Amino acid sequence: MFVRGGRVGRFPKTKIPTVDYRVSVEEMRKLEACDWAALFGTEFSPKSFVIEIGFGRGEFLIDLAQNDPETGFLGVDVNHKRVLKMAHRLVRNEITNVRLLEGTGQSLLTALPTLPFVGAFWINFPDPWPKRRHEHRRMLRAEFLRELAMRLAQGGRLEIATDNEEYAREIDAALRGEVLLENRFAPHAFLSDVPGRKPTAYELLWRAEERKLHFWSYAKK
Repeated sequence: MFVRGGRVGRFPKTKIPTVDYRVSVEEMRKLEACDWAALFGTEFSPKSFVIEIGFGRGEFLIDLAQNDPETGFLGVDVNHKRVLKMAHRLVRNEITNVRLLEGTGQSLLTALPTLPFVGAFWINFPDPWPKRRHEHRRMLRAEFLRELAMRLAQGGRLEIATDNEEYAREIDAALRGEVLLENRFAPHAFLSDVPGRKPTAYELLWRAEERKLHFWSYAKK
């Protein structure tokens, strides 16, 4: 079952808000792309779907949702406390077009049907795992990007940002090699600043430290 308003208790031993906007991988696996509206109950029928992987403090996701009330958003984050805090925040701000999934980018893929139905994926400043022995944990590799591209609707966008120079080179190479996607910033490989883009909390920190930022925007062909 999914949120119908006032439903509690799916996550035992956890303090949850009056309305629980979290969903589980198991619940999502039961859905086909055409049934995704069921995540949002009977009071809201989204016209499209957008997913942010790693929403962090949540300010970026909330801004997206408030500025696009006809779209259904799914926020994914591996941190339990962040997901719980975000669930409370959605209730306080009466934001009904967002659902939350606690998990990794890879666990998200296991829950998503392999159908082209997602309007956009946002991935803002993922963990670069800078230590050499941890490089294999980096999420944005060619295989993962291909899985995202397969699930994008035609014209759907993949929006990525990082502040890590080495990771940026890997991401850029993987994006250039993905035949399902085309660069919306061409002839530039990426931009260091995107006019009109709302900064995340981490982005403001990185800018204050004068780090070089990298923003990519690719679209499904």
